[in-house]
Amino acid sequence: MAAQDDDIFPAGPASEIPLGGDLSRLSEDELKERIRALTGEIARVEAALASRGGVRAAADAMFRKKDD
Repeated sequence: MAAQDDDIFPAGPASEIPLGGDLSRLSEDELKERIRALTGEIARVEAALASRGGVRAAADAMFRKKDD
C-alpha cells in the first residue's frame, strides 16, 4: 500500500487569516496583527524557498553529466 501525501506531509493548521477578505470591519489593532501574521508567514515561505534552492543545486550537481 502506497503512503498517502497526508501521511508524509501532514497538513498544518488552517489559516486563521483568509486572504482577500473584507478588511473594512477590522480595527487598527486587528489590521496590525494581520500584518504581523502575514509578515511571519512570508518569512517562513521565503526560508522554505531558499532551502529548496540549495536542494536543487545539490541535485543538479549530482546529476550533471561528466562531459559538462
